[in-house]
Parts: sequence; structure tokens; C-alpha cells
Amino acid sequence: MAKTLFKLTTIFSMLIFLSLHYQISFSIDIENEEDHYELDTPISHFISRSRFLATTIKKGAKCNPSSKKNICHGISAKKGSQLLQCCKKTCVDVLGDINNCGKCGKRCKKQESCCNGMCTNILHNVKNCGKCNKKCKRGVPCSIGFCGYA
Repeated sequence: MAKTLFKLTTIFSMLIFLSLHYQISFSIDIENEEDHYELDTPISHFISRSRFLATTIKKGAKCNPSSKKNICHGISAKKGSQLLQCCKKTCVDVLGDINNCGKCGKRCKKQESCCNGMCTNILHNVKNCGKCNKKCKRGVPCSIGFCGYA
């Protein structure tokens, strides 16, 4: 009886730990989000009253995928770490958007994040441990989003 209770307590503790870990990581990502995509090169056909607006696109900006003057058709942003596409008439970063990962409409599973345009299980990936581009040291495993967690 005591062993069963201990096992259940351990499992319950791990579930609480994992749920808190996800809440913390998601809240940090949301708080650090910027309001604009910083473009690597200005858009030549984008009509603007100031140079600042021509080098940035507001996140969630409206776009028209069938227009030749689409404001976010394959535009590189944030020194190549973001790639903007027009998905359902909204500008999104297909390298980091879990609802449009790598291309419009490709949705990642619950335990995955969109890392460089690929759906990645960040709980067990040594190159993306806990979040995208967080690498574990050589020979150190990634377990439940932590490098070397025992």
C-alpha cells in the first residue's frame, strides 16, 4: 500500500512540475514578444510616410496572398531568424509559428514547438531542449525539457 501511494505521489508531482514548466515557458515567450517584425531589407513597393515603417511590419498585419505587392511574401526578418509569409491574409513567421510551421497551415502537435520551420519535440531534443536553439552539452541528454535532468 505504501509503495503504491509513493508511486502515485511521484507521478502526481511530475505532472504538476510539467504543467508549471509549460505555463512559465509560455508566459515568458508572450511577455518578450515584440510588436513588429524587424525586416532585414526594406520593402521597395511598400508605401510609407517614414523610413521606420518601411523596415518593419506589424505582427499580424493584413496581407493579400494573391497580390503582386504582398507585404510579407518570403520576407526575411530579424537577421534571417524569421521568414514572413502571408497565411490566411495575415503576416506570420513560418520559422516560429506553431500554427504555420515551415508553411501555411502546418500545425505542430501539443508537445512540439516550431523551431526553424520544423515541428520539434522540445522535451527530448538535445538541439532544442526546453525551447528552440537551446543545445545540451555533448553527451548530456535532454529530458522533460532540461539538459541532464535525472
